[in-house]
Amino acid sequence: MPEEATPQIPIEGISVTELNTTFFEELRNSYTQDTNCSILCKLLNKDSSDNPLIHALDEEWKKSYDEGRFYLLDGIIYHRTKHKCVMTVVHRSLINLELKECHDSPFSGHLSEDKTREKVKACIWWPMWQKDVSEYFKTCDSCQKANKFTGKRLGNMIKIQEPSRPWEIIHMDWVTGLPPQGDRSYSSFLVIADRFGKTPIFLPCHKDDTAMDTALLI
Repeated sequence: MPEEATPQIPIEGISVTELNTTFFEELRNSYTQDTNCSILCKLLNKDSSDNPLIHALDEEWKKSYDEGRFYLLDGIIYHRTKHKCVMTVVHRSLINLELKECHDSPFSGHLSEDKTREKVKACIWWPMWQKDVSEYFKTCDSCQKANKFTGKRLGNMIKIQEPSRPWEIIHMDWVTGLPPQGDRSYSSFLVIADRFGKTPIFLPCHKDDTAMDTALLI
């Protein structure tokens, strides 16, 4: 007779560089230091729906337990959803390791907050994980400097109308840092360009000229 088929449970491992016996031992040991995990291990071993220990669980843990989301396999607590089952991690060092792997590693390349959240979701679970992912992303120095979605939004670009006559619209800019020249030791130029005629005018000036000096110069 053919052997009875073993039920298939989709389980995804944590995406660290290397999974070894030490990692799983640390994960199991972390459960003994956490009240909710210790209670869950007892509940899942006994598989009792009326155990008074259920009421000792924190709200989010109790909600997931009542929904049948926890599964115990080889001393590891898994949190399952409709399509997958991932490891439950509660120790901060292991959580930080996974956050780093899902966001900072060369294989992740500093993903956006949404993509980092999806990657974490596919690997591990812990209470308030979405909040922790958001805070981790916001404290990533590289992302805050380079990611356009986290910095100031640029202003709307407004097209400058075309002039109908000379000197109706002009452009101005300064060229500074030049060697002092002439009796007044000019070291800068005010460059004025008429948008209608396109011809630039160069006016010698000083870098520390005030707005009034510039107005009189024009």
